[in-house]
Amino acid sequence: MNFLIKAVWTNAISRSFGTFASTKFPSPIQMVINYSYVKLMGVDLSAFEEIDHYPSLNALFTRKLVYDRDLTTDPNAFISPADSLITAEGEVKDAKALQIKGFDYDVRELLTDKFEPSEIAPVENGKYINFYLSPKDYHRYHAPIDMTVLRAVHVPGLLYPVNEKYLHIVPSLFVKNERVVLECIDNANRLFFIVLVGALNVGKMTLGFDERIETNTDTKEIQVYDYENVTLKRGDELGTFMMGSTVVMLFEEGFVDLAENLNGKKVRFGDVVAYRN
Repeated sequence: MNFLIKAVWTNAISRSFGTFASTKFPSPIQMVINYSYVKLMGVDLSAFEEIDHYPSLNALFTRKLVYDRDLTTDPNAFISPADSLITAEGEVKDAKALQIKGFDYDVRELLTDKFEPSEIAPVENGKYINFYLSPKDYHRYHAPIDMTVLRAVHVPGLLYPVNEKYLHIVPSLFVKNERVVLECIDNANRLFFIVLVGALNVGKMTLGFDERIETNTDTKEIQVYDYENVTLKRGDELGTFMMGSTVVMLFEEGFVDLAENLNGKKVRFGDVVAYRN
């Protein structure tokens, strides 16, 4: 029962924290907040603006890089969409993927019935990678390859933490949490999904190409957005988490080979994580 109560309150807690994080306090107070967060979380600001540049905690969370990352020129390479820890990766087997060792989830439930079975079938025995963004990480996410977005599905839900502790406790956590599912194709029309999974204190997830999508609101209905001309180049910014969370990528069967030794590895936006066949 205590666990259920925690679940019920995850959205309210996240909205309250989001209000605090977006508040611009007087400069001396804000500096104390910023310094405390950086020290507590171990945030590395060497690639970002100085700490006094950020007028709110949320501005610090969503900080931009001050220079572009060097990206591979290999046209067949998928790059990591974010600075993150890979908590699980491998083969989807009979529509099951791991959220972490010992706990799996059904990719059909993750993607929802807003996709026809025939649209999900290509990934039911494909590959997957889970990218966990901790509170200290850079919180923007990027296109992993030249791509076209065909559809976005916003799925309201809970906001459990997505750290390793909760991944070992909550069955099918990714299916329970709020998320935005992006149906994508590469320039050869091969299918992959990018799933942006919300988490506790992630009051908002944004998509730069569609400001209509609002997460962690009172809405309970799944919303579907279809697109005709949303194309991105590898490395283009997709959007922002307001704090740590998770990105799940699902690839159609036979599409990619994953890079070696990914599981449990820290990666940065721009690191190669897979190659197209």
